[in-house]
Amino acid sequence: MAKGFEFEQAPGHLIRRAQQVAVAVFNEETAGFDVTPVQFAILNALIDDPGEDQVTLASKVAFDAATFGSVIGRLEARGWVRRESDPADRRRKRLWITPDGQQMAIKMKRAVARAQTRIVAPLAPVEREHLVELLRRLVAGHESG
Repeated sequence: MAKGFEFEQAPGHLIRRAQQVAVAVFNEETAGFDVTPVQFAILNALIDDPGEDQVTLASKVAFDAATFGSVIGRLEARGWVRRESDPADRRRKRLWITPDGQQMAIKMKRAVARAQTRIVAPLAPVEREHLVELLRRLVAGHESG
């Protein structure tokens, strides 16, 4: 009888497991803020690019544009994001971080930095740099091709 697929060694399985670890650690470190990694990414992207349109922002934070509106709705309900129709194209929604949202994002940065440190803690410093570079190349290679 043929042996089953050794998924424990499969890159896809290991990436999925690493993502589970990353989200769990993020949630532990940011528990007091009740925020998801995507929500944190959105807030930070809006600090850098206020007034960005919803579709472009979804792409920047690598989130499904179809469900992005509901995430924005939750941030809007918390008073962290403001959404307005673009005067040039009423179908296009532009987004801004509110002062409260910016203040919360700044407060969260320490917790998120701790999470990032914890995620790669099992690795030596040079391995951490190597992992980040390999992940960056992996993602870029799939985005460009």
